[in-house]
Amino acid sequence: MDVKKTAVLLIEYQNDFTTEGGAQHAAVQAVMDTTGMMRHSRALLDAARARGVTVLHAPISFAEGYPEIPVHPYGILAGVVGAKAFRKGSWGAEIAAEMAPVEGEIVIEGKRGLDCFASTNLDFILRQRGITDLAIGGFLTNCCVESTMRSAYERGYRVVTLTDCTATLSAAEQTAAVEKNFPMFSHPLTHDAFLAELDQGAVS
Repeated sequence: MDVKKTAVLLIEYQNDFTTEGGAQHAAVQAVMDTTGMMRHSRALLDAARARGVTVLHAPISFAEGYPEIPVHPYGILAGVVGAKAFRKGSWGAEIAAEMAPVEGEIVIEGKRGLDCFASTNLDFILRQRGITDLAIGGFLTNCCVESTMRSAYERGYRVVTLTDCTATLSAAEQTAAVEKNFPMFSHPLTHDAFLAELDQGAVS
Protein backbone atom coordinates (compact mmCIF):
# COMPACT_ATOMS: atom_id res chain seq x y z
CA MET A 1 0.00 0.00 0.00
CA ASP A 2 1.07 3.52 -0.83
CA VAL A 3 0.00 6.06 1.80
CA LYS A 4 -0.51 8.70 -0.88
CA LYS A 5 -2.85 6.43 -2.82
CA THR A 6 -4.83 5.12 0.15
CA ALA A 7 -8.00 6.52 1.69
CA VAL A 8 -10.04 5.65 4.76
CA LEU A 9 -13.81 5.95 4.37
CA LEU A 10 -15.79 6.31 7.61
CA ILE A 11 -19.47 5.56 7.11
CA GLU A 12 -22.20 6.97 9.34
CA TYR A 13 -20.29 7.55 12.56
CA GLN A 14 -23.26 9.63 13.65
CA ASN A 15 -24.85 10.05 17.06
CA ASP A 16 -27.95 8.08 16.10
CA PHE A 17 -25.67 5.02 15.86
CA THR A 18 -22.68 5.80 18.04
CA THR A 19 -24.00 7.56 21.10
CA GLU A 20 -26.30 6.77 24.01
CA GLY A 21 -29.65 8.38 23.28
CA GLY A 22 -29.22 7.99 19.53
CA ALA A 23 -32.26 6.67 17.70
CA GLN A 24 -30.57 3.41 16.68
CA HIS A 25 -27.77 3.16 19.22
CA ALA A 26 -29.42 0.44 21.31
CA ALA A 27 -29.79 -1.73 18.22
CA VAL A 28 -26.05 -1.74 17.50
CA GLN A 29 -24.52 -1.27 20.95
CA ALA A 30 -23.95 -4.96 21.68
CA VAL A 31 -21.94 -5.55 18.51
CA MET A 32 -20.12 -2.23 18.95
CA ASP A 33 -19.04 -3.39 22.38
CA THR A 34 -17.96 -6.79 21.07
CA THR A 35 -15.82 -5.40 18.26
CA GLY A 36 -14.52 -2.46 20.28
CA MET A 37 -15.60 -0.41 17.33
CA MET A 38 -15.35 3.13 18.62
CA ARG A 39 -12.04 2.61 20.40
CA HIS A 40 -10.52 0.97 17.35
CA SER A 41 -12.03 3.52 14.98
CA ARG A 42 -10.58 6.42 16.93
CA ALA A 43 -7.16 4.73 16.97
CA LEU A 44 -7.47 4.19 13.22
CA LEU A 45 -8.43 7.83 12.65
CA ASP A 46 -5.52 9.15 14.71
CA ALA A 47 -3.07 6.85 12.94
CA ALA A 48 -4.41 7.66 9.48
CA ARG A 49 -4.08 11.37 10.16
CA ALA A 50 -0.54 10.94 11.47
CA ARG A 51 0.46 9.06 8.32
CA GLY A 52 -1.14 11.54 5.92
CA VAL A 53 -3.79 9.12 4.65
CA THR A 54 -6.80 10.71 2.96
CA VAL A 55 -9.76 10.57 5.35
CA LEU A 56 -13.34 10.79 4.11
CA HIS A 57 -16.51 10.92 6.20
CA ALA A 58 -19.80 9.67 4.75
CA PRO A 59 -22.81 10.64 6.89
CA ILE A 60 -26.39 10.05 5.86
CA SER A 61 -29.26 12.47 6.44
CA PHE A 62 -32.83 13.07 5.35
CA ALA A 63 -35.05 16.12 5.24
CA GLU A 64 -37.92 16.34 7.71
CA GLY A 65 -40.63 13.88 6.70
CA TYR A 66 -38.15 11.73 4.73
CA PRO A 67 -39.22 12.89 1.25
CA GLU A 68 -36.18 11.11 -0.23
CA ILE A 69 -37.56 7.73 0.86
CA PRO A 70 -40.58 6.03 -0.79
CA VAL A 71 -43.95 6.63 0.84
CA HIS A 72 -44.15 2.97 1.80
CA PRO A 73 -40.56 2.10 2.74
CA TYR A 74 -39.48 -1.43 3.52
CA GLY A 75 -36.33 -3.13 4.73
CA ILE A 76 -33.61 -1.08 6.37
CA LEU A 77 -35.03 2.28 5.27
CA ALA A 78 -38.33 1.46 6.97
CA GLY A 79 -36.32 1.09 10.16
CA VAL A 80 -34.75 4.51 9.65
CA VAL A 81 -38.13 6.16 9.21
CA GLY A 82 -39.68 4.24 12.10
CA ALA A 83 -36.91 5.32 14.45
CA LYS A 84 -36.95 8.90 13.12
CA ALA A 85 -33.22 8.61 12.64
CA PHE A 86 -30.72 10.75 10.76
CA ARG A 87 -32.93 13.82 10.38
CA LYS A 88 -31.00 16.65 8.77
CA GLY A 89 -29.98 19.29 11.30
CA SER A 90 -30.64 17.06 14.31
CA TRP A 91 -28.17 16.01 17.00
CA GLY A 92 -28.64 12.41 15.90
CA ALA A 93 -27.44 13.18 12.38
CA GLU A 94 -24.27 14.90 13.59
CA ILE A 95 -20.99 13.01 13.33
CA ALA A 96 -19.96 11.85 16.80
CA ALA A 97 -17.57 14.25 18.49
CA GLU A 98 -14.72 11.74 18.78
CA MET A 99 -14.91 10.98 15.03
CA ALA A 100 -15.65 14.49 13.76
CA PRO A 101 -13.73 15.69 10.71
CA VAL A 102 -10.90 18.16 11.05
CA GLU A 103 -9.82 20.81 8.60
CA GLY A 104 -8.76 19.30 5.30
CA GLU A 105 -10.84 16.13 5.60
CA ILE A 106 -13.63 15.50 3.15
CA VAL A 107 -17.27 15.07 4.11
CA ILE A 108 -19.12 13.28 1.34
CA GLU A 109 -22.41 15.04 0.63
CA GLY A 110 -25.64 13.55 -0.63
CA LYS A 111 -25.69 10.06 0.85
CA ARG A 112 -29.35 9.05 0.99
CA GLY A 113 -29.12 5.30 0.56
CA LEU A 114 -26.84 2.37 1.30
CA ASP A 115 -24.02 2.54 -1.24
CA CYS A 116 -21.76 5.56 -0.65
CA PHE A 117 -21.05 5.76 -4.37
CA ALA A 118 -24.67 5.77 -5.55
CA SER A 119 -25.81 9.35 -4.98
CA THR A 120 -22.53 11.14 -4.26
CA ASN A 121 -19.35 12.27 -6.00
CA LEU A 122 -17.22 9.84 -3.99
CA ASP A 123 -15.78 8.08 -7.04
CA PHE A 124 -14.85 11.42 -8.62
CA ILE A 125 -13.10 12.58 -5.45
CA LEU A 126 -11.12 9.35 -5.09
CA ARG A 127 -9.99 9.35 -8.71
CA GLN A 128 -9.07 13.04 -8.64
CA ARG A 129 -6.83 12.33 -5.66
CA GLY A 130 -5.24 9.28 -7.28
CA ILE A 131 -6.65 6.86 -4.71
CA THR A 132 -6.30 3.18 -5.56
CA ASP A 133 -6.75 1.57 -2.12
CA LEU A 134 -9.88 2.18 -0.04
CA ALA A 135 -10.30 1.05 3.57
CA ILE A 136 -13.88 1.08 4.85
CA GLY A 137 -15.31 1.15 8.37
CA GLY A 138 -18.63 2.14 9.90
CA PHE A 139 -22.28 1.15 10.01
CA LEU A 140 -23.94 -1.15 9.29
CA THR A 141 -21.51 -3.97 8.59
CA ASN A 142 -23.89 -5.89 6.34
CA CYS A 143 -25.65 -2.85 4.91
CA CYS A 144 -23.86 0.39 4.00
CA VAL A 145 -20.35 -0.98 4.57
CA GLU A 146 -21.05 -4.05 2.48
CA SER A 147 -22.88 -2.13 -0.26
CA THR A 148 -20.01 0.32 -0.56
CA MET A 149 -17.43 -2.47 -0.47
CA ARG A 150 -19.09 -4.24 -3.39
CA SER A 151 -19.37 -1.04 -5.37
CA ALA A 152 -15.72 -0.12 -4.77
CA TYR A 153 -14.67 -3.62 -5.82
CA GLU A 154 -16.67 -3.30 -9.06
CA ARG A 155 -14.97 0.03 -9.75
CA GLY A 156 -11.51 -1.49 -9.51
CA TYR A 157 -10.33 -0.19 -6.16
CA ARG A 158 -8.27 -2.40 -3.88
CA VAL A 159 -10.72 -2.67 -1.00
CA VAL A 160 -9.99 -3.28 2.67
CA THR A 161 -12.83 -3.83 5.12
CA LEU A 162 -11.90 -2.93 8.68
CA THR A 163 -13.40 -5.80 10.63
CA ASP A 164 -13.00 -4.29 14.10
CA CYS A 165 -14.27 -0.88 12.98
CA THR A 166 -17.74 -2.09 12.00
CA ALA A 167 -20.97 -3.01 13.76
CA THR A 168 -24.47 -4.17 12.91
CA LEU A 169 -27.67 -5.38 14.56
CA SER A 170 -26.58 -8.82 15.81
CA ALA A 171 -23.53 -10.99 16.35
CA ALA A 172 -24.81 -13.49 13.78
CA GLU A 173 -25.08 -10.81 11.10
CA GLN A 174 -21.64 -9.44 11.96
CA THR A 175 -20.05 -12.86 11.72
CA ALA A 176 -21.77 -13.74 8.45
CA ALA A 177 -20.71 -10.48 6.81
CA VAL A 178 -17.11 -10.55 8.02
CA GLU A 179 -16.46 -14.25 7.45
CA LYS A 180 -18.56 -14.99 4.35
CA ASN A 181 -19.17 -11.79 2.38
CA PHE A 182 -16.19 -9.54 3.06
CA PRO A 183 -13.58 -11.99 1.66
CA MET A 184 -15.44 -12.15 -1.66
CA PHE A 185 -15.05 -8.44 -2.39
CA SER A 186 -12.27 -7.15 -0.15
CA HIS A 187 -9.31 -7.84 2.08
CA PRO A 188 -10.82 -8.09 5.58
CA LEU A 189 -8.30 -6.68 8.07
CA THR A 190 -8.31 -5.39 11.61
CA HIS A 191 -7.30 -1.75 11.89
CA ASP A 192 -3.92 -2.80 13.29
CA ALA A 193 -3.26 -5.12 10.34
CA PHE A 194 -4.27 -2.39 7.91
CA LEU A 195 -1.91 0.10 9.53
CA ALA A 196 0.88 -2.47 9.47
CA GLU A 197 0.40 -2.91 5.72
CA LEU A 198 0.54 0.86 5.28
CA ASP A 199 3.78 1.04 7.25
CA GLN A 200 5.26 -1.86 5.32
CA GLY A 201 4.46 -0.08 2.08
CA ALA A 202 6.09 3.10 3.34
CA VAL A 203 9.29 1.19 4.14
CA SER A 204 9.41 -0.67 0.84
